[in-house]
Amino acid sequence: MSESLNDFLLIATVFAAVVIAAFWLAIVMWAYRDMRSRSRDPLAQFLVAILVFLLNAPGLFIYILLRPRETLSAAYERSLEEEALLQEIEERPGCPGCGQRVQHDWQACPNCHHRLKKACVNCDYLLELPWNICPRCTVSQVSYTSDGMIATNSRHVQPSEPDPIDAKWVASQQFD
Repeated sequence: MSESLNDFLLIATVFAAVVIAAFWLAIVMWAYRDMRSRSRDPLAQFLVAILVFLLNAPGLFIYILLRPRETLSAAYERSLEEEALLQEIEERPGCPGCGQRVQHDWQACPNCHHRLKKACVNCDYLLELPWNICPRCTVSQVSYTSDGMIATNSRHVQPSEPDPIDAKWVASQQFD
């Protein structure tokens, strides 16, 4: 009976050794693959595999403490998100009066009525307020008052008066 017990213990020991060896190799492979997803440096990937191979569980613990925080794909996605946000901020300027986002082709801010651009007196191309000449048609934008002074434009847009109602048109309409 002691021989069968010895055989059983031998088989159990061999089985346990195979399981431990497989677990050990699995840890080494996992650490190597994890480092490949976190770094492009082949030397770092190799050193991590050697560290975990030689030190096993303590080596894995050291690797987990020292490994890069994010994977390469997560860093790439984060950089894409940051770039998209920066591009969105750059694409839509803000109103200098109230800070609201405005379009490039708006002449005035709809929120605070701050004048953003002016139209060229010749070709209606939208110009920045400080510009004194149109880059498209090269016509001067400086206007003079009757006493020879340079006229300045207000930074705020005044609401225009509505057109007067045409009495003839109203009379021509038939009301039921």
